[in-house]
Amino acid sequence: MSKNILPVTPAIRVLRDHQITFLPHEYPYEEKGGTRHSSKCLGVDEHQVIKTIVLEDENKNCLIVLMHGDKEISQKGLARFINVKQLTPASESAATRATGYQFGGTSPFGTKKVLTVFAEATIFDLDRIYINGGKRGFLVEMNPADIKKVLKVTEVSVGI
Repeated sequence: MSKNILPVTPAIRVLRDHQITFLPHEYPYEEKGGTRHSSKCLGVDEHQVIKTIVLEDENKNCLIVLMHGDKEISQKGLARFINVKQLTPASESAATRATGYQFGGTSPFGTKKVLTVFAEATIFDLDRIYINGGKRGFLVEMNPADIKKVLKVTEVSVGI
């Protein structure tokens, strides 16, 4: 793929449909590199790189959590908040079925199924974030407030 051609993913289509301003950033994807790798490639603070995590409850209902790259999710804390018994990371196949995205390239925008989205509240305190654009090795830089123009988000404080 030429560096000048922007990947057109369902996420990009949704951002364009909502007239959200974003800057695309491609980087060499590294298996299990996570936000540490992408932040180094882009030369940005890992705290600004927002990971899209798919969790499922005890009934196999999937949901999305948006979390700072340098933080983990208190699954017990979120489970208490949403009044479910437990939350666990969704399997790769369950996450792909629910979102339509390849594992490692999951965006909260343009998911196959409409999923409940929870976002760490402090994400919205940042000036800019870098979030997956729907493909491995592809982040979009945007104003975090714009997330709420596209998605119905519940703010939570479950980062540890």
